Amino acid sequence: MSPVDLLLIALAGLWAGGINVVVGSGTLVSFPVLVALGVPPISASMSNAMGLIAGNVSGVLAYRQELRRVGPILRVLAPASLLGGIVGSSLLLHLPESVFGYVSPMLIVVAILCVAFQPRLAAAVQERRRRLAVSGETPSDEAEPSAARPRVTPLTVLLVFLVGVYGGYFVAAQGVLLMGVLGIFLAVGIQPENALKNFLVLLVNLVAAASYILLAFDRINWTVVLVIAVSSFIGGTFGGRIAKRLSPAVLRAVIILLGLVALAVMIKKLVA
Repeated sequence: MSPVDLLLIALAGLWAGGINVVVGSGTLVSFPVLVALGVPPISASMSNAMGLIAGNVSGVLAYRQELRRVGPILRVLAPASLLGGIVGSSLLLHLPESVFGYVSPMLIVVAILCVAFQPRLAAAVQERRRRLAVSGETPSDEAEPSAARPRVTPLTVLLVFLVGVYGGYFVAAQGVLLMGVLGIFLAVGIQPENALKNFLVLLVNLVAAASYILLAFDRINWTVVLVIAVSSFIGGTFGGRIAKRLSPAVLRAVIILLGLVALAVMIKKLVA
């Protein structure tokens, strides 16, 4: 790769790490860049997921206090995410590469739609939280740790598992999906939910990375992994502060645009 290519990947990783901490969907920034630069789609997906782990770690560290508040919930949901990540990464590794070539454009569309309709999803979550708050069933974000004791239903566990499968296979926008699930079915507050999201995404990416190393070591682009790891960690540590200042509409528009670029490149390869 040329120095310009590496610089573009580093900038994408920086931005992806930052927005992953805030909202998720950072893969829709870094993955399109890798595909546009000629990295094969499966290699790009694996290398990108492994590199973004560093950014996930910085996000978890930033929310460690909030994680302590939701420890009982985390102990229930973490196994579901782990199992989902195992299933998803197994699908990626064992299905023919041609399957990923056909499926990934559809998954990019799903990810883009998640980002595009995130305001409506967030509004639905806020409305549910408002109703629960009025009824006295859910604590505010400032409540004491002992107050956050919602019941984790089997449906919530199942949905977290399915998001883990999706994340293990494709990665993109799993944070957005998780925030929707946690906001609607737990409603413990936006900050604790974000903390849970960051930790569960980290678990999925870790188990996926372990699978890639053990079963597909030769398909990993370690240069890409290193560049994205360093830049996403910096982005996760400092970039979130910048991302929070950006207009949500502008942020979503750029993410959607980059997702469309990846979609166009992959469709072009399919019909070529």
